[in-house]
Amino acid sequence: MPSYPFETVDVFTDRRFGGNPLAVFTDARGMSDAQMQSLAAEMNLSETTFVLPPDDPAHTARVRIFHRTAEMPFAGHPNVGTACVLARHGRDRDGVLLFEEIAGLVEVKVERDANGAVTGATIAAPQPLSTDISLPVAGIAACAGLAPSDVVVAAHQPLQASVGVRFVLAEVKAEALSRAVPDLAAFRALEAAHPELEKRLSLFLYVRDGESIRARMFAPLAGTWEDPATGSASATLAALLLSLEGGESARFELTQGVEMGRRSLLQLTARRTGDGIRATVGGGCVPVLRGEAQL
Repeated sequence: MPSYPFETVDVFTDRRFGGNPLAVFTDARGMSDAQMQSLAAEMNLSETTFVLPPDDPAHTARVRIFHRTAEMPFAGHPNVGTACVLARHGRDRDGVLLFEEIAGLVEVKVERDANGAVTGATIAAPQPLSTDISLPVAGIAACAGLAPSDVVVAAHQPLQASVGVRFVLAEVKAEALSRAVPDLAAFRALEAAHPELEKRLSLFLYVRDGESIRARMFAPLAGTWEDPATGSASATLAALLLSLEGGESARFELTQGVEMGRRSLLQLTARRTGDGIRATVGGGCVPVLRGEAQL
């Protein structure tokens, strides 16, 4: 019976039992797709990653990311956490790791303290900002158990956007964010009414005060009632805000997971490049558990 080692880490935090937990299977050679999906469901975390040899030997690894019900083309905290785990095993090259993923190549820069211990990482999203459909305020409000008047549209309508994986981004009033509760029936209704979503309805709500942002993310149709930290959505938001406001670059600090008791802190940048607006997201990462799965 093959045995597969795994490690868990808490991402976007500097202390255990905060941030967003992640399981990393450090050598998934021999696993089938079905086994990876079953293990991700068994772990019951926002995502679980599976590390495989890269197709290009110049890269660090091929990384597959699964949430409870499906594979992801890209995600934020899985890349930060996987990079920190592999760097602790000495697999970075001068502090850099390159991950092959469905959405493209992801570059990760590892952070270390004065003693050389890995403390966190910053990832570059694999794609420039793209925006897709706008969605009705009433439908978005219903999904979050809010009133339409709680949704702020001064900067933008609720819309779907991506830097590697798609999210619906919506600004809400400050006092409404903590009141938000996902309504499963409303999520189903909105997804059915908009087949162009292609069954990808992950709702990222945010409140902004200058360079400080608070956020929550709900994806109940994919099995994530609420996410403690959503790096890919946060990077998408940073890119979107830069696109709306102009300028060459922007920097933000985002807090998420407070309502869940798992406060997360994410550092975001966005900048204009020749092929569009690119974003990064970074933060801390701490080890929690080690184990093995027998399949």
